[in-house]
Amino acid sequence: MQSMTKMDAIGRKILHELSCDGRISNLELAERVGLSPSACLRRVQELERSGVITGYRAQIDPAKRGLSFIAYVAVGLSSHTKKSQVGFEAAMATAPEVGECHNVTGTIEYLLRVETEDLAAYKHFHTEVLGVLPQVHSITTYVLMGSPKDERA
Repeated sequence: MQSMTKMDAIGRKILHELSCDGRISNLELAERVGLSPSACLRRVQELERSGVITGYRAQIDPAKRGLSFIAYVAVGLSSHTKKSQVGFEAAMATAPEVGECHNVTGTIEYLLRVETEDLAAYKHFHTEVLGVLPQVHSITTYVLMGSPKDERA
């Protein structure tokens, strides 16, 4: 498969359709992108094999799971060592409140997406999970008020 920068229009259409509806049938996908079902299936399988498509997920409404408080949390580390990063990432991997953990550049090292039941549950996470980690130097919370566009799978 060609790299993303050299992907043809049909490959981009396939990716677009699958990102909108990962459960679309191969027959419907083929119709939408203008291929025969067998050619479409081969293209999708090649996108999967080459690692362009890394998986399929269900989109879940956090509020329906009782998680109505969502925040993005900027975390600065006290030490910029590999050991500090590994320790922090291991702690985040086991924290059920953390839905996403991204290592970023800039004035902070990590950006987290945190989902909890309410403000009190977030305060517990902030104080008893993040606040006790020796790697953490700073915590800045951005409370999510709405998501007019959210294309996460």
